[in-house]
Amino acid sequence: MTRLLPALMMVVLAGGCAAGAPAVPAGKPAEFLRVPPGFRAEILVENVPNARSMALGAGGTLFVGTRSGGTVYAVRNALGGNPSVLRFAEGLTMPNGVALHEGALYVAEQKRLLRYPAAEASLDRPPPPEIIDAALPFKGALHSWKYLAVGPDGKLYVPVGAPCNVCVEPGFGVILRMNPDGTGREVVATGVRNSVGLTWHPTTKELWFTDNGRDMMGDDVPACELNRASRAGLDFGFPYCHGGTIADPEFGSAGSCGNAVAPVQALGPHVAPLAVKFYTGRMFPAEYRGQVFIAEHGSWNRSKAAGKTGYRVSLVRLKGNEAVSYEPFIEGWLQGDEVLGRPVDLLVAPDGSLLVSDDQRGVIYRISYTG
Repeated sequence: MTRLLPALMMVVLAGGCAAGAPAVPAGKPAEFLRVPPGFRAEILVENVPNARSMALGAGGTLFVGTRSGGTVYAVRNALGGNPSVLRFAEGLTMPNGVALHEGALYVAEQKRLLRYPAAEASLDRPPPPEIIDAALPFKGALHSWKYLAVGPDGKLYVPVGAPCNVCVEPGFGVILRMNPDGTGREVVATGVRNSVGLTWHPTTKELWFTDNGRDMMGDDVPACELNRASRAGLDFGFPYCHGGTIADPEFGSAGSCGNAVAPVQALGPHVAPLAVKFYTGRMFPAEYRGQVFIAEHGSWNRSKAAGKTGYRVSLVRLKGNEAVSYEPFIEGWLQGDEVLGRPVDLLVAPDGSLLVSDDQRGVIYRISYTG
């Protein structure tokens, strides 16, 4: 772990912050986390229970969704030192997904998509939300929490997980998109068991997403997935094919692996990959730019003999659209059998640092490069 540096020295050594991005005051070192040489992990914000998805406003407010507790938090002055945590919205049902578009905060619940206009201007007295979509697909609690993102086309994207471990259920296991007012809802990808993270390639603007592999096939199969949707309408294989090569023992006859889009990278089995982000900042060394970070929330059902997997942020290095390596980037949430935290979402901050939410510890970390 690198030594805690004064904020001014950090800016001098980083040497790659985005033009005009202000220095972020140093936070509390996250000494249990292991990062590559030259990097530093610190706790930026505390007291955000069940911190899940993040969205950063133009005024520096970090909105944070949750899966339990029914609350969306607003962290005022998140990157400016002395952040304050507010309860922006309460009484919601699994408000996991949050996204900002033209100043409005969109929130994805289990069954509804909400919109809070002018969110940063109304932190102390948020208006009642507008209901953009009152009937998102829902059939039981399993995989019912929704991720939410705004694409380069200005549309809202919402994955809808399968309501089972493995099954055929029309309308589920898909990624939806719609206009910001909720109209024009359509399916853009099928065969997606449970995606809780998606993003777009910074150059090609193609959709990339993670997918959680099915359970109960053993400790080491199937792999979880990093996928690329080069166009709308592709089928990624669930429930009949897993990892691009493994026919499902129950539903394999429903399709052929040869007709399913294979993952760009097979991830570790049961690592529970959530957020995926291309690194688009300039703080980290050049070899990280355009590469893929993935938050692996961690396994829950591997046998004790096999040991837990995930509980880290991994790095997938690309050459074009091909993966050339898959390796740890941040570790330390898992120490032996003890779980110290679980990473969920990732966000590249304006200064090029990487923010990571942790729903077990209820904190937001900042990963910076000091050289």
